[in-house]
Amino acid sequence: MIDTLGRTIDYIRISITDRCNLRCVYCMPEEGMPPIAHEEILTFEEIVRICKLLAKHGFKKIKLTGGEPLVRKDVDVLIKKLKNIEGITNVTLTTNGVMLSEYYNKLVDAGIDGITISLDTINEKRYKEITRRDSLGKVLEGIKLAQEKGKVPLKINCVILKDEKEEDIISLLKFAENNETDVRFIEMMPIGYGNNFEFVSDNYIRTLIENKYGQLIPYYEKRGNGPSEYYEVSGLKGKIGFISSISHKFCDSCNRIRLTADGNIKTCLQYNCNVNLKKVLKQEITDDELWLLLEEVIKNKPAGHHFSDKTLEKTDEKRAMSQIGG
Repeated sequence: MIDTLGRTIDYIRISITDRCNLRCVYCMPEEGMPPIAHEEILTFEEIVRICKLLAKHGFKKIKLTGGEPLVRKDVDVLIKKLKNIEGITNVTLTTNGVMLSEYYNKLVDAGIDGITISLDTINEKRYKEITRRDSLGKVLEGIKLAQEKGKVPLKINCVILKDEKEEDIISLLKFAENNETDVRFIEMMPIGYGNNFEFVSDNYIRTLIENKYGQLIPYYEKRGNGPSEYYEVSGLKGKIGFISSISHKFCDSCNRIRLTADGNIKTCLQYNCNVNLKKVLKQEITDDELWLLLEEVIKNKPAGHHFSDKTLEKTDEKRAMSQIGG
C-alpha cells in the first residue's frame, strides 16, 4: 500500500484492550481510566477480518499492544489466527512483562515472531514510583525465562524520565550483556499524561553509554518493523536501539497505521482520524466497501507530526496512551 507521499505502508499496530494491570504515571492516573465497554471492543473475528483485507493490499506486519495485551483472554488464539493469514509474515507483541512468565509458552506455541517488554527501570523503588505497582519481580522473572528459552527475539523498550539516575539508565543494559536481547530507548511522546513530562533526548543517553562502554557503532541490518536506529556496543551481545521521534523525526519513512481497541483507525499518533471500524462493521459492510474506506484513510496519511512545534497545540489526540495503544 503506497500513500500519497510515496511511503510504503505495510505495518499495523493493533490495541486489543485498553485495560492494564499497571498505572504508569505517563500513561494514566493512579485510579486508572474508565474502561471501554466490552461490547465496544473489537472482537477477534473483526480484527482478523480487517487484517485479511489489509494483507490483500500489501500489509505484512502486525504488532499487538494494549493497554496490556496479555490481560485479554485467549490472546494466543488471536495470534494463531493472524499467523494463518496469507501475506502476513510477522506478528509480534508488546507487553509490560508482568504476565510474561505465565504466557510465554503459549505465545511461542501460537507462533509469535517477537516479544517486546516495556520496562523503564530495574530499580525497585523507582519501578514502584513509575508504575504504582510492586510487580518488578514478576517482570524480571518473565525476562529471565524468555532469555533462557531463547525461542523468539526479545527486546526491552525503555522510556527514560528526566530525573532518572545515570546508573539506573546504564543498568538497563545488563539485559544485553550475555543475551542477544536488544535494549531500546524511546523518547517520551507528548500524548495524554505524557504531556506532563519532559522528554530525555537520545543524545544524552548515547553519551552515557559511550562513557561507559565506548563508541556506538551503527548497525544497518534490519532488526524490527519500525524506525529504531540500532548500534553495536563492545561487550554487549544485544544491540542498543533509539526511537527518537522528537529529536530525530522519522515521519518521511513511517510505514505504520494504528487500530485502537474500540476500532478507531489512526494514521499518525498525533492526529485523530474519526473513522471507527467497529461502527462501520456493525453496518454489515462488504469487504470491497470496507477497503474503499481504508484505502482513502491510508492514502491520506499525514506527512508528519508536529510535537516539537511549540506554537501549535501540543496534540490533536486527547486520549491517554492506554486508550490508543501507542
